[in-house]
Amino acid sequence: MIREMSVAGSFYPDSKEEIEKYLTYFNKVYDRHFTLSDAKSRVVIVPHAGYVYSGFTANVAYRILKNSEIKRFVVIGPSHRVGFDGVSVCDYEEYKTPFGTLESDREIVKMLQEKVTLKCMPQAHHEHSTEVQFPLLKYYIPDATLVELVYSNEKPENISKIIDLLLENTGIGVIISTDLSHFYTLREANIIDRICIESIENMQINRLHEGCEACGKIGVEAVLLSAKKASMHPHIIDYRTSADASNDVSSVVGYVSAYFT
Repeated sequence: MIREMSVAGSFYPDSKEEIEKYLTYFNKVYDRHFTLSDAKSRVVIVPHAGYVYSGFTANVAYRILKNSEIKRFVVIGPSHRVGFDGVSVCDYEEYKTPFGTLESDREIVKMLQEKVTLKCMPQAHHEHSTEVQFPLLKYYIPDATLVELVYSNEKPENISKIIDLLLENTGIGVIISTDLSHFYTLREANIIDRICIESIENMQINRLHEGCEACGKIGVEAVLLSAKKASMHPHIIDYRTSADASNDVSSVVGYVSAYFT
């Protein structure tokens, strides 16, 4: 099976030249105003909206991932279109992007299928939360291999078990996809998103359940559980909302990126 592009031309441009324009601009702005950490990380949290809105926030995390020199990655994101129980992984041969294909890491797929209960629901893999990560990964780490996991109704503890298995191999990186609050005023969003960010920053899982409205909250809780077991430490990279791109403060979506060391 081939994982075709399903949101190219909507969430991100369908040409590599247009994506390169975005990333060149994001990097130029970031380098002008901020100092990029030289940290190496193989575990990140990234947003998944259209590049015009959340691309800046996600882009910096991929620059840090590149420092790790890791080549094998698993992207874990929530299903927005299809409801089901558990986690879906399909044994794709490759994942298409405007920059060319990413090879599937079929050894990881086999390992996960042998050690945890997973299903393959192809309809769940027309999913933007995971797919918007593919071009960024291909751009920054051209020879990366990839596995896409999409979850719906699943316990964070079960996804954490998957992350634990992945982290046992120091050559595997984990990308957790989530946006934050949706469609509040900017002031309201800042308050709600602060709960999510503090939860990550202080590794306070209970705090997540005190008002965080991240669409990928299950994945965030799962990676915090795993990070605690692995004695990892979180670092917030960037937070902003769609208002930074649209100037519309009446109805915004929040985005955060973070990495673990």
